[in-house]
Amino acid sequence: MEIDEKRTAEIFKAFCDENRVKILKLLLSGEKCACKLLEALNITQPTLSHHMKILCDSGIVVGRKEGKWMHYSISKEGAKTAKACLDALTDQRPDKGCGCC
Repeated sequence: MEIDEKRTAEIFKAFCDENRVKILKLLLSGEKCACKLLEALNITQPTLSHHMKILCDSGIVVGRKEGKWMHYSISKEGAKTAKACLDALTDQRPDKGCGCC
């Protein structure tokens, strides 16, 4: 897998905040309305919107609008991409050597 540094940083940014990790944990049981996320998190609506934008921009979470509410869920494809990025960054290949000597 070719590592796109900018895209990889966007993905891992999604995991670098306690509230976003809490949101992901809430979404593990399935799709949730933004109103349910607000009830569970004790944050303001603008703060939730900020976190959801980062999660959606990363591709890990997808949202769909129903009436005036947004419903969010974990994207299987986005999670697969995040796992692939982590593997690409941490898969050591000692047989390749450093190439400098």
